[in-house]
Amino acid sequence: MPDVIELLKKSADFLEEKGIESPRLNAEIMLADVLNCRRLDLYLMFDRPLDEPELEKFRAYIRRRIKFEPVQYIVGKTWFYGEEFIVNSNALIPRQETEFLIEEILTDTPADLKVNILDIGTGTGNIPIILSKHLPEAVITSIDISKAAISLAEENEKRICGKDKINFVNMGAEEFISVPGKKFDIIVSNPPYVSVKEFPALQKEITGFEPDIAVTDKADGLSFYRLITGAGKKLLNPRGKLYFELGKGQHTQVAGFMSDNGFIDVSVKKDYAGIERVIKGEIYHV
Repeated sequence: MPDVIELLKKSADFLEEKGIESPRLNAEIMLADVLNCRRLDLYLMFDRPLDEPELEKFRAYIRRRIKFEPVQYIVGKTWFYGEEFIVNSNALIPRQETEFLIEEILTDTPADLKVNILDIGTGTGNIPIILSKHLPEAVITSIDISKAAISLAEENEKRICGKDKINFVNMGAEEFISVPGKKFDIIVSNPPYVSVKEFPALQKEITGFEPDIAVTDKADGLSFYRLITGAGKKLLNPRGKLYFELGKGQHTQVAGFMSDNGFIDVSVKKDYAGIERVIKGEIYHV
C-alpha cells in the first residue's frame, strides 16, 4: 500500500497533468479529509500507509476532481474568516475576496452597537454568520431566493454560532424590496456580478458546478447593483450604509449608481490583487 508522501506526490502530478490548478494543495486537502486530520498533520505521518478503504475513498475524490468538481464540494467544507463552513452545490463557495467586505463593515461598526443589518444573497450564510459572531448586538436579516441555500445557511449558523439568531428569509431581492417593512442601518451584498457574456469563460469548476444564479445575473452583471441602490432610501435609515462586493472593473459604474441614488462618501477598497473589490457609501436623507 502507498504511504502518505508517495500518494501526495503521485496524485499531485496526476492532477497537474489533468489541468487542475494548485494540484499539491488539492491533493493535501482531499487526503487530509480522508484521514480525518489537518493538512499539516500529513507531514507528521508521511510514512503512514493507507488501508484499502482509505485508498478507495481518496481515488474516488481524485476521479471527481479531474472532472473539475471543486475540491470544497468534494470534501463538503471550506474555511472562511477563521470558521469552517459546510458547502455544497446549492450555494456559492465562499471566497477570500469576500473577507474584505466583512472587514470594511467590522471596521466601521462598533462591536457593541445595536444595529439592524440586511444581507442580500445568503448563500452558505458566510456573511451574516461572521457578522453575527463579531457584532453580537446586531439584528441580522439575510435573504436568498434559493430555499436550499437558506437551509444550508441555517445549518452553518447552528454549527458555528450554536444558536438561531439570524433571520433567514427565503425571498428574492426584488420581492423583498417591494414588501413594506422595517428599515436597516446597514445593507450588505455580494450579488451575482458576472455578465452573461463573461460567464462561459469562467473556470470549469464554476460553470459546471456552482449555482449559476449565484454567479451571474444573466444580463450585464450590474442588475443587482441597480436594484439595491435604487431601493436605498426605502430600505435604509438616515445615515444608513451600503456595502457591496464588486467584480473586476465595475467600481466606476456602481459608484455612479450609488451617487445617482443619494449615497454620499462613496469609497472603494482594493483586494490583495489590486482589484477594486469593495464599495461603500452612506445614504443621504433630506
